[in-house]
Amino acid sequence: MSVSEFENLLQQLAPSLTKEQTHYHKLIDPEQRLAVSLGTCTTLLRPAFDLVCQLWLRCDALWHCLRDEHLPVPTEEMWRSTARRFHERWNFPDCLGAMDGKHIFIQAPANSGSLYFNYKGTFSIVLLVLVDADYCFLVVDVGSYGSNSDGGIFANSVLGKALRDGTLNVPPPSELPGAPELGKVNHVIVADEAFPLKPYLLRPYPGHRLSTDRRIFNYCTFVCSRARRISENVFGILSQRFRVFQRTLQVQPSVVDKVVKAACALCNYLRQKGEDQNHATEDDHDCEQPLRGFEHYRGQRASVEAQNVRELYKEYFNSPAGEVAWQYEHHTNNGNCETFVGTYMKEN
Repeated sequence: MSVSEFENLLQQLAPSLTKEQTHYHKLIDPEQRLAVSLGTCTTLLRPAFDLVCQLWLRCDALWHCLRDEHLPVPTEEMWRSTARRFHERWNFPDCLGAMDGKHIFIQAPANSGSLYFNYKGTFSIVLLVLVDADYCFLVVDVGSYGSNSDGGIFANSVLGKALRDGTLNVPPPSELPGAPELGKVNHVIVADEAFPLKPYLLRPYPGHRLSTDRRIFNYCTFVCSRARRISENVFGILSQRFRVFQRTLQVQPSVVDKVVKAACALCNYLRQKGEDQNHATEDDHDCEQPLRGFEHYRGQRASVEAQNVRELYKEYFNSPAGEVAWQYEHHTNNGNCETFVGTYMKEN
């Protein structure tokens, strides 16, 4: 964060950070309070205890200060702008964002049983995000138990319910560029195999021995265009900028929720202000986990409408309007997507 961005943020937060002078201790400046909250100050030894004890209050202030401008409720024009950027940057038309979940590790709360115990053998809460083509958060949902699945969390989230009810200002179906013969197709969100297939949510084809067109759809849509990987890249950016997420948080889950929301809003603040471009480009920040093939994932029951939407996108990416030359030059039958992606990244 540059000095100018720090000062601009301080100006917005100063009223909520200013405390009343008392006879018992010297007043701590708002600059010091904000600096400790951002993790940029390491020399404030004497007031550190008081500052850290009220960290959750300042994170709450950060969230309420930044959310309306940097994490607003998406409008139809915002969705259209996001779809344009996905098409320009990742060759994926009518995409509203990439979605994924991340476990935020915490100390097991007292008397919580297995609620926070996740499949990795640790305790956590889950951060579910929807991100745009430029590594900015569009929607964040934090606080679900670590024992819950990504798909279950999405179904019960405000985002999932709004998409299901059609109340999220999503643009109406439109024709895919250069493919009017396919008709009007839903705008979609891209997610991995942990999420269910919906008319508004695309996931890869499961199973092995896939036909060539389905294999190309999986590669081009979920790997090589890296639409699916954007959300994982964002988690890497978040963890690198705020190192606190690289260790187990020793606070109550309610405090973790406030810290995570403030961190997401700050990431958007810095990226949208143009100060965070050194943290991510098209070719950096690999996934936290190595890329894997999709052949061992099982499918989930999906509606006929959802399957038809995926079929239309498959046809598009296998047609002259949506194909790119390298998808045929480097496509192999053995399902080795790491080799496939490595070749693509070297050439681009």
